[in-house]
Amino acid sequence: MSASAPKPTDPEEAIPLGQRLFDSPFLLLWSGLLVMFLFYTGWGLWEIFSLTDAPLP
Repeated sequence: MSASAPKPTDPEEAIPLGQRLFDSPFLLLWSGLLVMFLFYTGWGLWEIFSLTDAPLP
């Protein structure tokens, strides 16, 4: 008995974005850093611009 070999993929078939992302560790690293940078920077800017003026004595 021989194990069935995986069928070769069609060369014209497009590789999904998620598969390409998980196949490339550096792309995964940079996308993670970019998402965190944008999230925390956006959150910080939102907090700064939404602050009210401090009442001074």
